[in-house]
Amino acid sequence: MVCAAGSNKQITYKDAGVDIDAGNELVSRIKKLSPEIGGFSGLFPFGDSFLVAGTDGVGTKLRLAFEMDKHDTIGIDLVAMSVNDIICCGAKPLFFLDYFATARLDVDKAEMVVKGIVKGCKESGCILLGGETAEMPSFYADGEYDLSGFAVGSVEKDSVIDGSRVQQGDQIIGLPSSGIHSNGFSLVRKILSANNLTVHDKCQEVGLASNESKIGDVLLKPTVLYVDTLRNLINAVDVRSVTHVTGEGLPGNIPRVLPDNMMARIQLGSWEIPPIFTWLQERGNVPTADLFRTFNMGIGMVVIVPSKDVEKALAAAGPDAVLIGTVDAFKGNERVEFVDKK
Repeated sequence: MVCAAGSNKQITYKDAGVDIDAGNELVSRIKKLSPEIGGFSGLFPFGDSFLVAGTDGVGTKLRLAFEMDKHDTIGIDLVAMSVNDIICCGAKPLFFLDYFATARLDVDKAEMVVKGIVKGCKESGCILLGGETAEMPSFYADGEYDLSGFAVGSVEKDSVIDGSRVQQGDQIIGLPSSGIHSNGFSLVRKILSANNLTVHDKCQEVGLASNESKIGDVLLKPTVLYVDTLRNLINAVDVRSVTHVTGEGLPGNIPRVLPDNMMARIQLGSWEIPPIFTWLQERGNVPTADLFRTFNMGIGMVVIVPSKDVEKALAAAGPDAVLIGTVDAFKGNERVEFVDKK
């Protein structure tokens, strides 16, 4: 099925019901109430180390899992969203907790979800320590459920990666995503609806693999777990900053772990943007700025290293890692600037 034609109506994330600016305002207010909150995770002093904690869900990606009736990978997403956050400071994941809520417990479906969680934990080197299963009749629609996850790790106090040592001239390495991961699905669903498409439709332009036939197969690819790759990098080179690229994309996340006087210059064309993002932009007539502020655009994790360590870092990160930019002094414009590849 060929379905590349775009929409005449421009669709943004806010049109889909998600207001990023409102979310940022809430975070700003919360930080005033609890100044310890910041970065991608929370650090609690524990002897010579910090306990590191993070929590997240998988958002409206769940809706696509319901529509596809596919529940064996959404648990991997749940683990990845929290674990990928806590490893940004150099932490080693220790354990994970989950919360599963539904109107009426479907044991078989819940077991598939938990199998995914266990798989994600094993691949992250941590254990599923416990969780909570809640039946809430009339609160959720029949056959649906909600998920939250909580990851805890540890890092020695003298090994914390917080971005404070980033310097002008440092190099920015991108670790590829598997696709959309677990952010921006409200916009994805809005675009599908506007084009009268469902997750069961076939469309080659979304980047179907040989074992895939439906749009939903591409959309439900689980979030990459970056624990092993990041540990390899930390053991090989001086890692100065790590960014998990989630909601708000590269522009919104990289500045969270940069010194105030530094900015990131990202070179467009230095990596291949997966077809699903181009297709979504065409089908929804999505402004490029909104696209980059909603999705990871093919880069799921950003690592900053000294320029002298670039080759060694790329080798440690694996063949798909790519050099995507450089750090420069902040000149009072955008903290993340996109430039065309020369």
